[in-house]
Amino acid sequence: MKVAELNFYPLKSGRGISLDEAAMTLAGIPGDRKMMVVDPSGQFITQRELQELAQVEVEPRDVGYRFAVEGKGEILVAVPPTDRRMDVVVWKSPVSAAVADDGANAILSTWLGREVKLAFFDEKAERIASAEWAGPDTPVTFADGYQVLVTTTGSLAALNADMVKNGEGSVGMDRFRPNIVLDHDGAWDEDNWEGIEIAGIRFDFVKPCARCIMTTQDQQTGSREGPSPIPAMGRIRMSGDRRVPGPLFGWNAVPRGEGTIRLGDAATITGMRDAWAIKRRA
Repeated sequence: MKVAELNFYPLKSGRGISLDEAAMTLAGIPGDRKMMVVDPSGQFITQRELQELAQVEVEPRDVGYRFAVEGKGEILVAVPPTDRRMDVVVWKSPVSAAVADDGANAILSTWLGREVKLAFFDEKAERIASAEWAGPDTPVTFADGYQVLVTTTGSLAALNADMVKNGEGSVGMDRFRPNIVLDHDGAWDEDNWEGIEIAGIRFDFVKPCARCIMTTQDQQTGSREGPSPIPAMGRIRMSGDRRVPGPLFGWNAVPRGEGTIRLGDAATITGMRDAWAIKRRA
């Protein structure tokens, strides 16, 4: 079993960037979900309610970040000073974040068709993942809840096979926005894994990832008019454990060490456990 893809997402709900190698810290890949679009009150905004975020490209530069939307232009956004701050909320987590300058916020608002601000998870920002699932004091940025999302090629193949069988087309792995994709033929085997080790770094699988309407959206355009994996996940991947309701795909993982991982690195299973309960329709 090997690492087939490495991805990070500088802007929460923006386009991802593929990597050949990635540093790994206790908070995940450096720069992953470091920025987030919020409304004027500080409430986070994602593709769930603003599909146009899928069109936003963000690339790190020597000074700041290049933001671009095809047909609308591009801007260089400077990292804001640490004293330019506001309180923001991602799900139920309050975070003190740095905020981009007014000019950048105005352009992003025009591109996205509503008033927004760009929040930065800087060195003064603090957030901890759920201790119930991840254990105590595990740092996380603006990700939905955990540091790393892991998926496998075998599980995507099984999902697409069910979609094709039912005349629903197929989808790519980008619909699920993983950080690490493992080249592994077995479907849903990860439900039995306690975790994996890559390049000497242990990743504990702490919670399956419940999926939402974002999986129905084209990750280049934001359109929901193409194939949707939701019906197939409803047939074969509905959680049977009320602690995490809904359709499941991929596992939230917590890194327990630091280092560098690369495409092609071997991934080994650190231990086995009973599989997560799944309800299957007749």
